[in-house]
Amino acid sequence: MSLIGVRLWYVQVVLADYYRQRIRGSSEVTVRMPSVRGEIRDRNGIPLVTNRPSYEVDFYFPDIVNGYKQKYGQVPMTEARTRDNHGMLHDRNQPDIVEIVNRTIIPKLHAFKLSGSLNPEKLRTHFQNNYLVPFAYRQDLDFATFSRFAEKDFGVPGVQMNVIPVRQYAYGALGSQILGYVGAQKDISHLTDIKDFDFYQPDVQGRTNIEYTMDDVLRGKPGKRIVTKNAKGQFEGVKEIVQPTPGANVYLSIDARIQFIVEKTLRFVGRAACVVVDPNNGEVLAMASVPSFDPNKFIPSISAHDWQTIKDAEADPLTNRATGAYAPGSTYKIITALAGLTKNLAKARFSCYGGVSYGNTYMHCWGVHGNQDLVEAIRHSCDAYFYQFGNAAGIDAIDSVGKTLGLGQPSEIELTDEDPGLLPSADWLRTTKNERWSQGQTANASIGQGYVLASPLQMAMVAATVANGGVYYQPTLIHQIQQSDGTIIRRPTKIRGDLTRDNKLTKEQIELVRKGMWGVVNADDGTGKQGAVPGVQVAGKTGTAQFWRGGKKDNHTWFLAFTPYDHPKIALAVMIEGGKSGGGVAAPMAAEIIKQVLALDNGYDPGLKRLDPAIGNYKLVDSVSFPKNGGGEVASTDDVGPDSSEPTDTAQNTKKLAQTRQAEPDIRPDPDSGRASHNPLRGFFNLFKSKPKQATGTQPTDEKKKRHFLFF
Repeated sequence: MSLIGVRLWYVQVVLADYYRQRIRGSSEVTVRMPSVRGEIRDRNGIPLVTNRPSYEVDFYFPDIVNGYKQKYGQVPMTEARTRDNHGMLHDRNQPDIVEIVNRTIIPKLHAFKLSGSLNPEKLRTHFQNNYLVPFAYRQDLDFATFSRFAEKDFGVPGVQMNVIPVRQYAYGALGSQILGYVGAQKDISHLTDIKDFDFYQPDVQGRTNIEYTMDDVLRGKPGKRIVTKNAKGQFEGVKEIVQPTPGANVYLSIDARIQFIVEKTLRFVGRAACVVVDPNNGEVLAMASVPSFDPNKFIPSISAHDWQTIKDAEADPLTNRATGAYAPGSTYKIITALAGLTKNLAKARFSCYGGVSYGNTYMHCWGVHGNQDLVEAIRHSCDAYFYQFGNAAGIDAIDSVGKTLGLGQPSEIELTDEDPGLLPSADWLRTTKNERWSQGQTANASIGQGYVLASPLQMAMVAATVANGGVYYQPTLIHQIQQSDGTIIRRPTKIRGDLTRDNKLTKEQIELVRKGMWGVVNADDGTGKQGAVPGVQVAGKTGTAQFWRGGKKDNHTWFLAFTPYDHPKIALAVMIEGGKSGGGVAAPMAAEIIKQVLALDNGYDPGLKRLDPAIGNYKLVDSVSFPKNGGGEVASTDDVGPDSSEPTDTAQNTKKLAQTRQAEPDIRPDPDSGRASHNPLRGFFNLFKSKPKQATGTQPTDEKKKRHFLFF
């Protein structure tokens, strides 16, 4: 008896706090409250991605079950396998929520012609696993339908009309290739805070590009709702609410006005890309690709029909051509020129009589240019000169300069779909194709064909590096972060390479390349005269890479540029698929972009507005012109003739189809498919009522995304 008495004293007195905590824990449950996602704005604060109100109808299970019990007395039960607090599976009886909803709610909604499709299995699963998390019965209703719901008195507890914030892309298709889109979290079991809550309402997940790479910043911090229950396990009410912290606002380096100018200009052709950067810090001022798509179609989910339409659209609008890899053509002669200068070839002269022979192969030039030096060869874009100049420098020197300029490697820009391109070398050829490198292959690589691949983003950074005298800045789309408390975190400028440091080039040597680029646009015999802009000195480089699509010529035409020459403010790369030549198609488009961008400093208003998706096509473009009275004119032809060397094989077309590399969106089955239209995307809390609501999402944690936060 003494031992029992001591034990009772120990349990009741010494362990009192322990058991008190257990009682308190068993009588309370926590429900995760997602935060409101931060906005994405341009560098000047113009909102590009915001949150709009979405009207939805939710089922709140505790009220539905209690209402049924009060009206009918006995609740229908069904056996279900559920997990207890320790994670063990048990077969238990629980209310048959499907029968309850079908008996009490659906008939009344049907009578008012407000019912929608319902997936019984999803309803049952949600009831078992997320009892306190409202079930979204119908989402994204139009205001008229929502008003009809709101004005009806269904006489059934647990049916609630809510207004929740969901993503809105304010300017439609503008910037769609870089902004990305969001979706519901598909699997919450791997989230880091899943064990911190009894009932979990996830955030929406960034699926692609900025929405994905900046997801941790945009999501904010969750709150929680503490709900009490009695000794019988019945929920009694809300004890406490800890409000979530809104996500931070992300300010892009993009200038919405420049983005608008670029996208409007590119629409004169069917397939194109352009990247505009600040050569003084590496910030991307615009990045555009056509055709494009409207990311609003993906919110809160995209219909199966719309998804199939986008995937099957001509010219693949989901592909971001600005970060795709293409043969850069004669624009690559800039890299070859810099490589030769590292080998003291500044004064080298070579003759062009129409081509050069290597082995049994005669490699043509697009013209006959006679004896010339490096500056003249850049101005003329002479292939024969660079065949010889490149071989004198050697492929190793070309690759060394290419690496300093970020070619053949990811730039680590804050996007999910970047192609690193390819810098071919003797080792690469031996390893991948079991072949020996030859002078002919060096000659082909020297003019940006053969196996060489680069993206418009990479080539824009090449132009920027030459413009500023040799510094290769880390390209970025992030200008600054504004936290929920108003704190501003600026992204510091980062230098990734320096031609004077890494390749021992002098400013005078780099100036030779700059002079050559100046002559391309401003000399009478320059190949890029259509890139000239009145009142400002533009330096540039044309390029045309021969390519076949389905047995038909489909050239990739380029124009690189920077301006003003003495104190560069912008550098850019324009790439057109299906153009005749860089000088006749890409150069005039670049000139139009430069003219409008520079006019912004003088008060020019480009008329920024919402854009519908750009429609792609496979028409071949012979020339592009922009008359002084505005507008643009495009001349098309059935065939095109490049100004460069022999065509390359289709190995250069390594660009993957967008549907195989883009994150799969939330797809909503069509109403006539016989399947439920319920989507796991929840919402945030009811903004106009005291009772909180929900949302879904994820917490991406892969290493690629983490790299983008090293600058904070």
